[in-house]
Amino acid sequence: MSLHNHRQETQSPGLEQELNAEATFPGQYARTGQFTLGVPRHFRIAPDGTRIAFLRTRSGSDRAGCLWVRDAESGAERVVADPVQLLGGGADRPPPAESAHRERTRESAAGITSFAADSAVRTAVFALSGRIFTADLASGRVREAPAAPGAVGPHLDPGGSRIAYAAGGALRVTSVRGTDEPLAEPEGPDVAWGSAEFVAAEEMGRTRGFWWSPDGQSLLTARVDTRQVAKWYLSDSAAPHRPPTRIAYPAAGTANAEVTLWRITLDGVRRRIHWDEAALPYLSAVHWSPHGPALLQVHSRDQRTLRVLSVAEDGATTVEAEETDPDWVAVVPGAPAWTTDGRLVRVAARRGAYRLLFDDRAVTPDGLQVRALLDVSDDVLFTASDDDPTQIHLHVCGPEGAVRRLTPHPGVHHAARSGSVLVTIARAPHRPGSVAEVRTEGRPTAVVADTAEVPVLLPDPRLLVVGARNLRCALLLPTGHRPQSGPLPVLLDPYGGPAAQRVLAARDTYLFSQWFAEQGFAVLVADGRGTPGRGPVWDRSIRFDEARMNVEDQVDALHATAERFPGLLDLERVAIRGWSHGGYLALLAVLRRPDVFHAAVAGAPVTDRRLYNTFYTERYLGHPDDRPDVYAANSPLTEAASLRRPLMLIHGLSDDNVVAAHTLRLSGALLAAGRPHTVLPLSAATHRTPHAMIEGVMRSQSHFLKQALAHRPKESITHVPQ
Repeated sequence: MSLHNHRQETQSPGLEQELNAEATFPGQYARTGQFTLGVPRHFRIAPDGTRIAFLRTRSGSDRAGCLWVRDAESGAERVVADPVQLLGGGADRPPPAESAHRERTRESAAGITSFAADSAVRTAVFALSGRIFTADLASGRVREAPAAPGAVGPHLDPGGSRIAYAAGGALRVTSVRGTDEPLAEPEGPDVAWGSAEFVAAEEMGRTRGFWWSPDGQSLLTARVDTRQVAKWYLSDSAAPHRPPTRIAYPAAGTANAEVTLWRITLDGVRRRIHWDEAALPYLSAVHWSPHGPALLQVHSRDQRTLRVLSVAEDGATTVEAEETDPDWVAVVPGAPAWTTDGRLVRVAARRGAYRLLFDDRAVTPDGLQVRALLDVSDDVLFTASDDDPTQIHLHVCGPEGAVRRLTPHPGVHHAARSGSVLVTIARAPHRPGSVAEVRTEGRPTAVVADTAEVPVLLPDPRLLVVGARNLRCALLLPTGHRPQSGPLPVLLDPYGGPAAQRVLAARDTYLFSQWFAEQGFAVLVADGRGTPGRGPVWDRSIRFDEARMNVEDQVDALHATAERFPGLLDLERVAIRGWSHGGYLALLAVLRRPDVFHAAVAGAPVTDRRLYNTFYTERYLGHPDDRPDVYAANSPLTEAASLRRPLMLIHGLSDDNVVAAHTLRLSGALLAAGRPHTVLPLSAATHRTPHAMIEGVMRSQSHFLKQALAHRPKESITHVPQ
């Protein structure tokens, strides 16, 4: 779109009317960090139950995360550490490594965004603008610890006297009163001690690179060598005076980082941990508790083999468990772990379900899909879904294998636990936001205050099960819509792929979709094959053929919903939008099924599967050298010449996850094929849209889709099966 045309469109009566009629929600959505600011989170509970530490901003529009403590006896909540005060009123300026960590964890807040504590939860430690601070959670006293510049990821030893952290490629140990010393020195720009490599943080859920021993005398430390990993360069064209950022990006089929693990004592003695790194190069989890030797979880590159290894004093490892699968073995958060009596707890696919295992014995029943382990002690606290994948409930499994559900009400639940105190976080289908409830000895005793803003619009989703595959969907309509008003243009709003769910029994999930509904659309959100919650067979059904199945499921969901509600959906005006995998799916839909989809908005889409990372891409498509035909069949870039419908591409130019080359290469192919399209580049934006741009990006999408459906040609396009 040229600047001249953009100015003409922004001055059009239609857009002015839109801006005047709906002037509040997009700004509120951006200002509140998508309504995450003010929500209490990251709970740590003292084993004796006397206090609960957590993070929360002071209000629903304040971005500065503070460290709070709730006193169990009085119920009082007090701020222990405020980043504004600690920085003397200055802005939070995280070092590059911290910015990258926030990007991997999709962090919306600033200030204190994470913290760690000792085993008694008496002392907390956190990094702020590359400096390290400790907080006495009982007295409230905060001190700065000596640290090298650019400190990130600090963790206290179990006794609370020493702090390990990463900085400048080194692993260092410090304390408030002691000296700051390196345990592992830097080895140049491509070797880092104590940090997680890109695919571990982005895809495996492992954001740490070191772990204290239970006695506090040594650490297990990852050494990440990226010298063989391809180096990519990201630059901001709007700021040509800034040098490009150099990143090590392991694209599908190329070299990964070399990750080794070392045990380092406080006096500097190193011992390498030995396993077959060549056959099992991925380190997805480390667990080290007083109840057994350290545990490692490692995978083969094709992810068809997973081993759980225990680590001996001399660095040798023993295989405690092994899983193989003809497709892939899933990574489950929180696993593996030891119970207090020394039994191995893990999660594996058994008889059509992800089951909790004590040693090799499956203890969860048929139909229960274990999602994550939250706490392992005498028993196991975990989340799981039953026959309704839109709901995630808390369960506990006792030492004898008896499973009991803790959350009776519909919704999506999470929790933190220590001793007799449990904090449950519940999102419900009938209310916005979440509720953090404190339970002691199983009884509700308090609610942790939530200062998040209440949205100015409230979603009213209809949760549906449609089609031959029982697809889970949510349908959202404009507020006050009446059937006699006539059929509505349709907007599909999926993620639609593996590793993420959009259809959940939680009202706040649909805020963004409801805003699009208020623009005059019937919005349909559908989870197709491969989305979590329905078990290993469902997950693996997309192997090697993700693109075709993803599009089929969106089409089937649309048509089945239209049959369910005759006269409601105008199938002659159907658009689709999405971000990341949702953007990829929107592209595929408009390219492959122009007979169904009449316009699309694709945000940060993957267009060439060879350009996305190893761990994610090879899990579903295999290695590109072995299956080039599979990569071609699943990459929209190869189908650019088939575009027949209006398409808007949106991409952050500083995206280090799905790099902007995906959109730029597709745009080039579209231009070469003579296919008109719109590109909206986001300067200095990563994979997440900056808060200052959210409102503009939302309105740009809405306006584009309205215009595209209003002026679309009347000719029909016949689908030709591929």
